[in-house]
Amino acid sequence: MSGRFHVSEHPLQEARVSGMVSDGGAGGLVTFVGRVRPHSDGRQVERLEYEAYPEMAEAAFGEIASEAQRRFRILDVAIHHRVGSLKPGEIAVVVAVAAAHRGDAFEACRFVIDRLKELAPIWKKEHYGGGAVWIGAF
Repeated sequence: MSGRFHVSEHPLQEARVSGMVSDGGAGGLVTFVGRVRPHSDGRQVERLEYEAYPEMAEAAFGEIASEAQRRFRILDVAIHHRVGSLKPGEIAVVVAVAAAHRGDAFEACRFVIDRLKELAPIWKKEHYGGGAVWIGAF
């Protein structure tokens, strides 16, 4: 596992992930932090459960990062995702992108999180007061 692409059962640290892509040539560093929302579709969320195959997910993260580097003028990407049970407010995912210019960093960061939702083998289950629902891939 490369430290830049990681699935963890432990709380994610935004500053640590951002620090992985810090580069002297980067004029822009964009970080996306995805947190568990307290409400979904009008229901109060008690917790989310994320499940993944870590090796497959980390490989997908690397492929997504490579695709982003081919499409955008960026220097580096880091992707960390949490698995297990998370309460509202807890960090579920951190994506950090470094680029020479802010525009490329912003565009690439959005691309990475969107592709992550499409491709990563990560599943989530939302738990409410009256039951639970699998939401499918991330």
